[in-house]
Amino acid sequence: MKTTRDFNSMTDRYAFDLGQCSIKNGFAQVDTEQDASYYGTWANPHKLVIVNYLEGDIIIKQADNINEFVEEIKAIKTWNEENGWRFMGIDPGLGEDLKQRFVDIGLKDLLH
Repeated sequence: MKTTRDFNSMTDRYAFDLGQCSIKNGFAQVDTEQDASYYGTWANPHKLVIVNYLEGDIIIKQADNINEFVEEIKAIKTWNEENGWRFMGIDPGLGEDLKQRFVDIGLKDLLH
């Protein structure tokens, strides 16, 4: 999995929600108890990309295939649960195409 790291101290998670990682761009929020203005995670099941923002740190993971993407999403769930944070699920919003893609790749049980 290709991982890219960057830093931007001049933004917050809402810039991602409304821009680069918006539903219109094919991203769903990966909701956890940690979510805050300084933290967020998004996943694009079409492009197999996961974006994480934490206090200016931006980590973008590009999976090489569907299995790698699914395993990374499951690892996020496991890490949160093992570290005392509730994993609330993947929120595809009202986008049926986005929701169906998560179902098609085997992540239906993580949708909410």
